Amino acid sequence: MENIITRWWWIRHAPVVVAGGKIYGQRDLPADTSDKGVFSFLANTIPPSSTWITTPLQRTTQTADAISNAIGTKPAYNVESAFMEQDFGSWQGMTWDELREKDVDNFHRFWIAPADETAPGGESFVDLMKRVYPAIDRLNNTYKKDNIIVIAHGGSIRAAIAHALKLSPESALAIKIDNCSVSVIEHIDGPGKGGEWRVNTINSHLNFYKT
Repeated sequence: MENIITRWWWIRHAPVVVAGGKIYGQRDLPADTSDKGVFSFLANTIPPSSTWITTPLQRTTQTADAISNAIGTKPAYNVESAFMEQDFGSWQGMTWDELREKDVDNFHRFWIAPADETAPGGESFVDLMKRVYPAIDRLNNTYKKDNIIVIAHGGSIRAAIAHALKLSPESALAIKIDNCSVSVIEHIDGPGKGGEWRVNTINSHLNFYKT
């Protein structure tokens, strides 16, 4: 019996068009997809035959469109709300300095707050992980043996990598996920495997290859 490999290609959306470095979370803001070289790189990186997944936020669909335009195809997108960015509630629309002034406990140097810190009216990173994990397991069964391209968000991609590596929530927050970066993880079913994860690439993007 051969191993069954389901390969996930996680791509963070293009940079958000937002003034003043404000926290945007689940605000539905547009993305800047003007750098054609980035999308040509992504088009040449991902496999041509794949299942595509976006989130309900327009920045993921715009990024997917920019990649597919560079490929010269128009795939159907499956929309998965479980992969949306963390909901930062009333913090959304604030600048980082404004958030610091509110004395959020143990302001996190890698992200917005500690993993278990819940924004007023929002959710914690732990909450995000709890919705991302079951969705990955469900889609892993639905699209077994496929290449799955997910255009998502920094938070949900960190959660996906944490799921594969069994990382603690706080450890996951230390993973850097840049805009338009690719992180590749594989789920392997096979004799004696019992369903294992393997991480191939984290945060790979065009800037790594510029001289």
